[in-house]
Amino acid sequence: MDFMNPQSVLALENIRDALVRMEDTIIFSFIERSQFFASPSVYKENQFPIPNFRGSFLDWLLSQHERIHSQVRRYEAPDEVPFFPEVLQKTFLPKINYPTVLASYSDEINVNSEILKIYTTEIVPGIAAGSGEQPDNLGSCAMTDIDCLQALSRRIHFGKFVAEAKFVNEGEKIVELIKNKDVKGIEELITNSAVEEKILQRLLEKGRAYGTDPTLKFSQNIQSKVKPEVIVRIYKEFVIPLTKKVEVDYLLRRLEDEQDDADATQTSGGYVDRFLSSGLY
Repeated sequence: MDFMNPQSVLALENIRDALVRMEDTIIFSFIERSQFFASPSVYKENQFPIPNFRGSFLDWLLSQHERIHSQVRRYEAPDEVPFFPEVLQKTFLPKINYPTVLASYSDEINVNSEILKIYTTEIVPGIAAGSGEQPDNLGSCAMTDIDCLQALSRRIHFGKFVAEAKFVNEGEKIVELIKNKDVKGIEELITNSAVEEKILQRLLEKGRAYGTDPTLKFSQNIQSKVKPEVIVRIYKEFVIPLTKKVEVDYLLRRLEDEQDDADATQTSGGYVDRFLSSGLY
């Protein structure tokens, strides 16, 4: 995704390609996590005596990763959302002046706390090798957790770009829904059941293909590293609903920037007229 080119970022085909590619990242991250047991001690608050820190081992390790990654500009990228924004540091690299694509409040839309809770309580039990502890692999386990969480976060928060593209393309219809704070109407507008079903079917096929040894014959005992049905369930019950939540939260505030622009410039004309002249169509 070329974030220096706003038109390409909001092109529906490019968004679709990015989301499809993220499926691969998520599935392979799950496969890596499936090597280890659930290891619930990794997620228990204050299970280990970490100096000057209150939280779980995973919280600490993830926050340390984000602190380091922020110094090389990771969280300046429009598609990255931190779990622990309070730990981010200034970068020593030259600043990248990304063109504005999303609304000014987009950074305020952050569902990572929900993602973290769902991951540790719902997803891990479904993809782990077993339910018990694995004391010799706590660090390795948490490292794979971080890959899973960052992949899920990026995919779910990409809903902001999906929402912006839909806003730009829907015109007056969506503007009216936003003005009326019609959450149900917005949800219906952004929902495409046929597309969602296609995503789930594609995930099922990918799960079967990526999670098994291709050298095995059909007469042999083929075992998936992560059951494809589990991947589908995770998307259906958590990933897609959370993405929709991000989209709705983003769209409900989408007229704020336009009102600020209108107040500042004192120009006349409707919202849609300004969007049509913005070049994003």
